Amino acid sequence: MSMGWVAAGADYEVSVDRGKVVARTAQGKPLKSLPKALKEHEAVLGLRQLVEWLRRHETTCRAEVERWMTRSLPVPAAVIAQVWADETWRALLRDAVVVPVSAAGEWDVTAAGLLRDADQAKGLGVVDLDGESARITADRVAVPHPVLLPDLDDLREFAADLGAEQGLVQLFREVWRKPAGDAEQRAELQRYAGARFKELRHVQTRATSAGYRVQGGTAVCRVWEGGRTVVASVWIGDGDPSYETETYELTFTDAGGQAIATGDVPPVAWSEGMRMAATLHAGRVVEDEA
Repeated sequence: MSMGWVAAGADYEVSVDRGKVVARTAQGKPLKSLPKALKEHEAVLGLRQLVEWLRRHETTCRAEVERWMTRSLPVPAAVIAQVWADETWRALLRDAVVVPVSAAGEWDVTAAGLLRDADQAKGLGVVDLDGESARITADRVAVPHPVLLPDLDDLREFAADLGAEQGLVQLFREVWRKPAGDAEQRAELQRYAGARFKELRHVQTRATSAGYRVQGGTAVCRVWEGGRTVVASVWIGDGDPSYETETYELTFTDAGGQAIATGDVPPVAWSEGMRMAATLHAGRVVEDEA
């Protein structure tokens, strides 16, 4: 974010650039850092409060848009039109793939497009899959999780050709598709087990920094899908945070803790659970090869 300049005493002006408070002289010469005399100036303090608010706002908006995607639930087009004027919302929603949803709840994937505009009266402006400008006038749209999008590789290529830059990690989000056979499914659940960490705190920090909850020695990812909550879990260990630990295989349960048969795990929950397991595994201790 950048904005205009605000006077800070007779000698300086301050502003916000890319989330940081910056200063220049009254004559317009940029300064590499804030002068000591400005550290506690009311104009600087006010801008710092603004920056902090904008960071919280971005975090809240991103969490909400990601919730729309992971749940793949219909979103009123009017809501998108209302928030479009906000720079933060617009940056997250621009170039997201949106799909019209009928009154009966059916998706029309053939009318999908990359979101470019939103207007209360005109509907949602998109670039359709033929590369043409179009309007979605349906009352509701879905922001699909990529695992639910057919021809995902083609969509990724299409977006790259258009120069699309998604603020929401949607098209280029890592996806894992559930294998058809029971044996293959079991192998996938164990694929990222056995990741060793020198200290428990290392894997705990990795999990929480990636947005996952850690409770009772387990890293958890909750997904609402098909009208129910599916909980993906990986045991990472408990006890003294300085102790060495090793991760276990991925498991799935319902909200009450009852195991869900592997074949019954829905696609988004499967993909997001595997994504969590892979994220934890990537931070493991890797022994140097002789």
